[in-house]
Amino acid sequence: MKDQKETQFSRRFILRALFYAAAALSLLGCDRLIGLNSDEVEKSDGEEDKSAAEPVKPEAEPAAEEPEEPAGDGSVPKRLLGRTGVEVGIIGLGGSFLISEANKAEEAEKLIEQALEAGINYIDTAPSYSSSEVNIGKAMPRLRSKVFLATKTIDRTYDGTMRLFEQSLKRLQTDYIDLLQLHGFHEQGDYDRTFSNGGAYKALEQLKAEGAVRFTGITSHKNPQIIKQAISDYEFDCILFSLNPAERHEQAQSFLEEVLPLASAKEMGTIAMKVASYGRIFKSGGIENMQQALDYTLSFPVSTAIIGISNQQELEENIEIAKGFKTLSDSELAELESLVKPYYSEASFFKTAW
Repeated sequence: MKDQKETQFSRRFILRALFYAAAALSLLGCDRLIGLNSDEVEKSDGEEDKSAAEPVKPEAEPAAEEPEEPAGDGSVPKRLLGRTGVEVGIIGLGGSFLISEANKAEEAEKLIEQALEAGINYIDTAPSYSSSEVNIGKAMPRLRSKVFLATKTIDRTYDGTMRLFEQSLKRLQTDYIDLLQLHGFHEQGDYDRTFSNGGAYKALEQLKAEGAVRFTGITSHKNPQIIKQAISDYEFDCILFSLNPAERHEQAQSFLEEVLPLASAKEMGTIAMKVASYGRIFKSGGIENMQQALDYTLSFPVSTAIIGISNQQELEENIEIAKGFKTLSDSELAELESLVKPYYSEASFFKTAW
């Protein structure tokens, strides 16, 4: 047991070393997803996945030209989004839950405004998140320059991805996307179709070259081996993956063990999701509150952690946790991992249910 703990601690040390080295270099150098196709998304605006930044040319803008900070105290701490050189709040606003509800456009806009005022500038969405893109789009005419906006494509073809992208621009009421990601990369077939002739990766390359997309990325809830293959073979700017205390017990299915070290070494923007696993991380005698869950995830070399919000109170609580965040020690991380071990498969349900 001692050898196992020492190995885990050394891995954590290496991850943190890679993260701070990447940050230094940047400063110096500067889900039920796959079953949908683009036609289905076009017809219905997608099904809900229960699951920010002024337009620039491909050439890097000097730091002085970055968009001004939103009004308010802006006190949520910032981290570099890898080699993009963009600073984002350590928590991001997820486009699911309230923001995706068709009859909650006004409430969604208020949440976005409040998040920006606190310094949360990263907003994540996707065509498959019900009305998420539409609701976010209603706020963009006023707030676009203050937002780092990320959306996705679940289509594996060039044509389908270009079509989805145009639909996303229309719904989001913008003429560019900060981060366009390949969504739900889970199977070998995803890799084969995406990187074949006429595959979606060609669309991402073209859109980035034209300046319609600033950065490209890839996302996954499971199968780290496919993601390792993709980010080893192709130069994505960012990666979005699941990370909560259950990851330590996933063995070959662990993004913490299998993907984060490589992504950090490549200076990618690392974005965490499923921090609370839709509440399934919380259990009496286990992980009992959002502070434990969020502190755990943010103690690793991630640029930001995106969180879905159900109401204003949740947003305020998460802001306070982020403002007071302090990196957990190795022993504190190990304690949280031990608490979730008896039910880790439930806390990682999306790896088998989706």
